[in-house]
Amino acid sequence: MLEVQQLRKDFTGIRAVDDVSFAVTPGQIFGLIGPNGAGKSTTIRMIMDIIQPDAGRVSIDGQPMNERLKNIIGYLPEERGLYRKNKLGNVIAYFGSLKGMRPDEAREKARPLLDHFSLTQYETRNVEELSKGNQQKVQFIIAILHEPRLLVLDELFSGLDPVNQVLMRDALLQLKSDNRAIIFSTHQMEQAEKLCDELLMIDRGRTVLHGSPSSIKQQYGKNALHVEYSGDGSFLRDMPGVRSIDLAQNYAEIELADDVRTNTVIETMLPRLELRHVARIEPSLQSIFIDIVGKNHGEAGGQTVAAVPSAARRPAVMKDPKLRKQFVNGVIFLVAAAVLSMELRSGFDPIPMLFVLIALGASLTSFLKFSRLKRELQSGDHVPEEDTE
Repeated sequence: MLEVQQLRKDFTGIRAVDDVSFAVTPGQIFGLIGPNGAGKSTTIRMIMDIIQPDAGRVSIDGQPMNERLKNIIGYLPEERGLYRKNKLGNVIAYFGSLKGMRPDEAREKARPLLDHFSLTQYETRNVEELSKGNQQKVQFIIAILHEPRLLVLDELFSGLDPVNQVLMRDALLQLKSDNRAIIFSTHQMEQAEKLCDELLMIDRGRTVLHGSPSSIKQQYGKNALHVEYSGDGSFLRDMPGVRSIDLAQNYAEIELADDVRTNTVIETMLPRLELRHVARIEPSLQSIFIDIVGKNHGEAGGQTVAAVPSAARRPAVMKDPKLRKQFVNGVIFLVAAAVLSMELRSGFDPIPMLFVLIALGASLTSFLKFSRLKRELQSGDHVPEEDTE
């Protein structure tokens, strides 16, 4: 179905994706996981032909991506793209029409889905009246409305409460049983572990794990304990023989060195904790994720978004259109304030003074937005946008 071969993408000298390859087959849920800034969204945008790779190729059924193939794909982006001032039924009809559906056909196909997600009563209301979670469900409905063969879902469970997560999971499993190929990008390791047939973990643009959840856990599951207790378990972090630990209020998942015995660990814990449950387990995907990402971020590494020092990233950051816009707006408003202040040299006049204050306020707002966005881009949480002007 989908084949991704040795994708690479650079942003002004920053390697956001580096030699990523995988394949997704019908009837499979493929998990694309990794920390913020790892390159997941950039990979998805290359798959969707939103941006072009610098190297590598994306093919569906052996053909390069083209406009015709886009009609067999359903895409749910991480950012919401709904028309908030329009009625829900009209929004559904419009997005259906983009995939070649008649408006009445789109509305009819949507009704069972609206009923499944308890959204029927909102069909004649504006999208802006829906909660964040309900808007996410609407985006999912729009993505699957035209019965795509390939689904690309970026942070599907974002904004959903536990009840709606179950409804979404059931819908996703039904699509799998209908032989759809599904890419599922998420930060929620528990969901990925439960739903995915195969996983690819990206960190700093590179593949660090690839395989089924069971094979990955077998690889990392040599000596791990699940412990439930009462008391202060903070000392467990410094306990001899602990390789890694996922520590919560009354729960710990501990990976031990190969030569450490379970009885030795229990003897160390007993004087300080009341143990309710101790069991040898495979490590969860969450603990493996933390271990792998933690080790990678503790090492100096290649030229990737997360690894490059902020000084080296600055040229690419300054090319971001949104950042430039805020800087230019700040300068324009500051110049306007200076020009208007010239009118006050002959004496105080409330009208020019009002406009000077307004221009200064607008300039300050733009520079504050510029500063915030610049920090976000330099932190690696966002990859700078390409200059398309």
